[in-house]
Amino acid sequence: MNWLDGKCRCRWANPKNERYIRYHDEEWGVPVYSDHKLFEMLILEGFQAGLSWECVLNKQAAFEKAFDNFDLEKICNYDENKLVQLQNNPDIIRNKRKISAAVKNANVFKEIQREFGSFSNYLWGWTEESIIYENNKTTSPLSDAISKDLKKRGMTFVGSTIIYSYLQAVGVIYSHENGCFLEKKSCE
Repeated sequence: MNWLDGKCRCRWANPKNERYIRYHDEEWGVPVYSDHKLFEMLILEGFQAGLSWECVLNKQAAFEKAFDNFDLEKICNYDENKLVQLQNNPDIIRNKRKISAAVKNANVFKEIQREFGSFSNYLWGWTEESIIYENNKTTSPLSDAISKDLKKRGMTFVGSTIIYSYLQAVGVIYSHENGCFLEKKSCE
């Protein structure tokens, strides 16, 4: 693929979408430790189910506005009126089950924070704060285990494929493809 700046990127990055290129170059695979950002990405990954990440990314600003800047406390307290308002918002993905899951998952996220001190501690504890370098996968034993645990805790829209994608997005799994200018095979 020919990139205007001459850099080779992962095949999934759309060269015609500047926002997507920036996401690939500056965000995807970068380790995230902020609970706020980890929560935002978990919610967005849930909305991705059955869709492309590019679709969700293109609506990220609308999601941020609709979901009160991903304020965990506010989302935990959404009532039926707010859920209906979200279902009628044409700027976001209006799937009723995904919207309900966002609220349910917010409450579980909060419980995990209480138990582990932060969601970051919980998530990074699975790898003892190490980054896993692998690509060409959609699930792994790690995503299987985290998915199973999150489901046991009450989360939905957290299947192994969604969790694997989430782990890639927040840098727990580093998956830039062979030939990508950001490719790494291990910690340098």
